[in-house]
Amino acid sequence: MIEHLLSFDLSALGIGYGTVLLFALLIGLLLTGMPLAFVTLLVALIFALGWFGPMAVPLITSRVYSFVSSFVFVSVPMFVMMAALLDRSGIARDLFEAMKLVGGRMRGAVAVQTIFVSVILAAMSGIIGGEIVLLGLLALPQMIRQGYDRKLAIGVICAGGSLGTMVPPSIVLIIYGLTANVSIGDLFTSAFIPGFMLAAFYVIFVIIRVKLNPDLAPMPEPDDRPWSEKIKLLKGLVLPVLVIGFVLGSIYGGIASVTEASALGVAGVMLSTIIRGELTLSMLKGAALQTLATCGMIVWIGIGASALVGVFNLMGGIDFVSSLLKGVSDTPIIVILTMMAILFFLGMFLDWVGIALLTMPIFVPIVKDLGYDPVWFGVVFAMNMQVSFLSPPFGPAAFYLKSVAPKDISLGEIFRSLLPFIAIQIFAVGLLVAFPAITGH
Repeated sequence: MIEHLLSFDLSALGIGYGTVLLFALLIGLLLTGMPLAFVTLLVALIFALGWFGPMAVPLITSRVYSFVSSFVFVSVPMFVMMAALLDRSGIARDLFEAMKLVGGRMRGAVAVQTIFVSVILAAMSGIIGGEIVLLGLLALPQMIRQGYDRKLAIGVICAGGSLGTMVPPSIVLIIYGLTANVSIGDLFTSAFIPGFMLAAFYVIFVIIRVKLNPDLAPMPEPDDRPWSEKIKLLKGLVLPVLVIGFVLGSIYGGIASVTEASALGVAGVMLSTIIRGELTLSMLKGAALQTLATCGMIVWIGIGASALVGVFNLMGGIDFVSSLLKGVSDTPIIVILTMMAILFFLGMFLDWVGIALLTMPIFVPIVKDLGYDPVWFGVVFAMNMQVSFLSPPFGPAAFYLKSVAPKDISLGEIFRSLLPFIAIQIFAVGLLVAFPAITGH
């Protein structure tokens, strides 16, 4: 099949049929189980040779080089390293214990506490996966033991653990900033309020649910511990708050760039583990290997996606897609909503890295032409990716939790538990689209 394509002058198809063939080939190869990075590279090579001839191949390498040589990209492994160290330390466990004092005697206190811990962990690391696994190990057994409704407990952990997409320093926003060529600092500033707004919606939902149906969550047992022990527990908040303060404070205060702040964050987490007496060679090795695996995946997908988008752009594909989207309606907001629908659909089948790197080079110029701020659109995109983390059939949050959940909790039950939280996320996307001022733009 591939040899036949290469021997055929693909440019004779015209951009319309060429676009259909490109996406059909992309989807067909993905269905074989081939990794996205290799699929995009292969399709880029086929269309570069078939459309332009062998002279076009150097154009692919120049696109790839411009992607991987971006200095801001250095911040990605730093934030991943932070998350990997957190996974292996007891910081998250102590943080969870300290946050027990926040809920007090409120019904549903452990669920609310879990969301608060999620926000703090998101502000420390910027990625999901590790957070959901940590909360699945810490919070899920505790809520089940206390008699919480399983669906409520599962939903809180998956939705809260996915907040790393929105809460700065979000790696989703970093990758978007790289592909859209906008300031990552501006993205972090604009995502600050929407991220905490979404967490507040989760808290309000939990409080209302348990108020309407007290059987969903029991009243917490009285905390008879002496104040001296409670104060000792609060010490678990000090190191995480200091790390967040150093990272986000240095960015918002204009003291350090995102890349420099990420290095500060790694240093802060490593210092925290040293103070706690937890830093070992095996811990460092495990964190480094996890960072290498995660960043290797991101880089390879980025290489393939940048090559494919580069070839597609040379074919005239981006202008073609732009005219198609603008032809949907004369009303700009309808075009934006169409993009959101496309992103929502893609989120059911692709991971956020692939979606960002494949669609944003096409969508962002259209957004600018329509008169919208690309920083605002980046925050909307990150909120949309929140939905994709929970949406069946391939919502990664469900699979992360399933890996540590009791065996009697099925994937079907997890996905059913996430439906109310998906509705909240879609509502939040709607708010950002209807009221862009929430992001400050």
